[in-house]
Amino acid sequence: MAETRLTTADLIAPLFVAEEITAPRPIASLPGHFQHTLDSLVAEVTALVDLGVCAVTLFGVPATKDAVGTGASDPGGIVQVTLRRLSEELGDAVVLIPDLCLDEYTDHGHCGVLDASGAVDNDETLRRYQAAAVAQAAAGADLVAPSGMMDGQVGAIRAALDEAGHTEVGILAYSAKYASALYGPFREAADVEIVGGGDRRGYQQDPANRRESLLEVALDVEQGADIVMVKPALTYLDVIADVAASVDVPIAAYHVSGEYSMIKAGHERGWIDGDAVALEQLTAVKRAGADMILTYFAGEIAGRLDA
Repeated sequence: MAETRLTTADLIAPLFVAEEITAPRPIASLPGHFQHTLDSLVAEVTALVDLGVCAVTLFGVPATKDAVGTGASDPGGIVQVTLRRLSEELGDAVVLIPDLCLDEYTDHGHCGVLDASGAVDNDETLRRYQAAAVAQAAAGADLVAPSGMMDGQVGAIRAALDEAGHTEVGILAYSAKYASALYGPFREAADVEIVGGGDRRGYQQDPANRRESLLEVALDVEQGADIVMVKPALTYLDVIADVAASVDVPIAAYHVSGEYSMIKAGHERGWIDGDAVALEQLTAVKRAGADMILTYFAGEIAGRLDA
């Protein structure tokens, strides 16, 4: 009689791959997760596929960073190397969705290139996103996932992909991404820190706003987004429901690092049944209207779900 059914096909696993480490490095604030080596990342993705989780999103942790995030578009960058390896070894068994942003690669920690005043230069950032998208597509990406919330990012990326001949590569757009306090563990995992103590409220959404999300989503769909995403998930169930009712493209939701870590912390202290709460929360996200969920629980919950 259950109205909502969560399956392994609904799950996308976020993973981190780092340059110049010789063994997987545990992430303290994301228990059970690691900064992976290339080899351990391939082994992890293979294990996920065996469990029925057939989509992953990749975040790179480069050895060096610079002001313009060169590693994001370098054919020899860690994510591009990983994409080629996964494509060669797993082929169509897994959908590869690299994160398309600059914050992992910039020495200042922002999602874009900064101008002389220290503000994000939207247009110059779009040019960097275009270069990164083409590099990821050439390396084997099935979809690219622009997460920087720059104005016009979907249209710019679609134009660059098409011009380079990658018309088959889709765009999973972070269309309603909020300036949330729930991203802390991710920033440890991706080794991202905003220099000078700034924030991203200039280009991410205010958590108090709801209608704004529909405008952002509509713009991304108009520009060619194949999938639109709401991030975070659990604290924005109303937004997920609104978006699902307003567009015809698939809806993704990102059950973010802070949402995962709070469950883990409560379970470790014996205050909650972490497995049951994780399943309840992810089911709620699906019930709200998400067609797919990025979640750090993907690997451990997959064995309890139907395919």
